Amino acid sequence: MRMMALCMALAVSTALSTGAIAVAELPAAEQAAVFKAAGFTRHGAQWRSDCDDPGTPSYSPGQIDQVRDINGDGRLEVVITEGGTYCYGMTGSAFWIVSQQADGRWRLITSSIGIPAFLATRGAGGWPDIEVGGPGFCFPVQRWNGKAYVLNRHEYEGKRCRISR
Repeated sequence: MRMMALCMALAVSTALSTGAIAVAELPAAEQAAVFKAAGFTRHGAQWRSDCDDPGTPSYSPGQIDQVRDINGDGRLEVVITEGGTYCYGMTGSAFWIVSQQADGRWRLITSSIGIPAFLATRGAGGWPDIEVGGPGFCFPVQRWNGKAYVLNRHEYEGKRCRISR
């Protein structure tokens, strides 16, 4: 057991220096804590948000998409995704970002309907701006203000744009 803990610590340490770890390297108890912090509940073998999809063919349950240090603070963040047009419209996807805190607990940072793309530009605390992709050609970009991700601008292919109303 001690050897397994040492191997896990080494894997996490290596992951932090390279920026990402494989989902399989995150222990099952940590994965459960991540999903719970994001507000998911377990239904059989699936993790589900409050999306009440009745079982449509497009639905895909919650899954861990990325495990890495997104903001450069030396602690892991996890990106969770869930899919389906019943709950998420034409985008067909939503995401949650959960961050490990200094005490080891996990905290929900943000969630949104869309597909997250982390940009080189950054907000407070080193958090990257997030372009929230979906249908169309002018996407919202959210920036961390120290307390929450908020709308900062709209972009398409790295250039500012305006959404037509």
